[in-house]
Amino acid sequence: MNHYSLHEFNLLVKGALSNSLERSYWIIAEIGQINLHGNGHCYLELVEKENNFVKAKSRGTIWANVFREIHPWFVSQTGTELKQGMKVLFNASLEFHEVYGLSLNIRDIDANFTIGERERKKQETLNQLEAEGIIDMNHSLELVLVPQRLAVISSESAAGYEDFINQFESNPYQYQATLDLYPATMQGDSAPQSIIEALHKIHESELGYEAIILIRGGGSKMDLDCFDDYDLCAHLAQFPLPIITGIGHERDQSIADLVAHTRLKTPTSVAEFLIARMLSFESEINQIQESINHQTQELLYRQNEVINQLNFKWQLSVNQILQEHNLRLKQFVQLIEHKPSSILNRQTDNLNHNQKLIDAYNPQNILNKGYSITRLNGKALKNQNLESGDQIETQTASQIIISTVNKTK
Repeated sequence: MNHYSLHEFNLLVKGALSNSLERSYWIIAEIGQINLHGNGHCYLELVEKENNFVKAKSRGTIWANVFREIHPWFVSQTGTELKQGMKVLFNASLEFHEVYGLSLNIRDIDANFTIGERERKKQETLNQLEAEGIIDMNHSLELVLVPQRLAVISSESAAGYEDFINQFESNPYQYQATLDLYPATMQGDSAPQSIIEALHKIHESELGYEAIILIRGGGSKMDLDCFDDYDLCAHLAQFPLPIITGIGHERDQSIADLVAHTRLKTPTSVAEFLIARMLSFESEINQIQESINHQTQELLYRQNEVINQLNFKWQLSVNQILQEHNLRLKQFVQLIEHKPSSILNRQTDNLNHNQKLIDAYNPQNILNKGYSITRLNGKALKNQNLESGDQIETQTASQIIISTVNKTK
């Protein structure tokens, strides 16, 4: 039996591996840890996970001379540096050192794979949100024209938050609103849960918020990957208040932007958006006021015209009535002036006529004409039957004759 020292055995393994393996391989792995040494070397711990369970692990090294070449190119293509949690496709050879053991000597990294991996995850999240029917829920909410109480989710020290506050508070129209900050981590692996916790606090409050503003400053694409997280985007999509985003990236659009009620490019744009809505509301109110004033003036003018016409007609009617009454009064006066004499003349004529009738029917005048009146027992004799022996009186104009009836026929 041959005996080997550890050093000899490791050299044997090194030789066997060198002779049996290809010069290099393209390998997919997740960066579990990354450490950039002061000498320029980059040391990595590479892992493969399945349901958050590490099923493989290996050390990796990017020597300084290689790192200076591939890292700037990777950043320029992906918009981010190599970091923990990133899945990468790299070209590496297996190195076995008799002292340090196995490690992967990384010679190149495929930036397109990392970009594609990000898009793949993003598309998976979008597909899941669409399948659950929640991707458009926040869009369907109504955003009031002039929100007066807003909850702001951001980092208090973020430049984007300061830009938002400065832009809004310095607006030339002196518009105001209540802006309550709910601090949260805005990048990295802890950002989604931090933002979700802020959403829970807002939901549990009883302050009557009308909308939520989610803002941060600009950053690399990878720094903004947290806004593609499924759990975060599902919470944003289903939140019962309209969400306005101003995450701060001009060209790329996160899933948080897609599920939000209103997506704006930067925190400053969010402030300008709110100011513009307030200005629009004020302009609309001013137009309504001008319209009311104009309509009121027109109504007053028309009513004045009506009043003037009625006044003119009233004056005409009054003058006409006065003229008619004056005419009647004159006629009445004339009637009064002439009526007494007319009445007197007519009554005088009536009296004269009556006097003539009286005179005509006066018994004395009848007697004077030769007529006489015969009475029986003091009553004028008309149709009474006379008998022999009756005593009658006969009155003439000058005397009364008393006679005794001897015979009648």
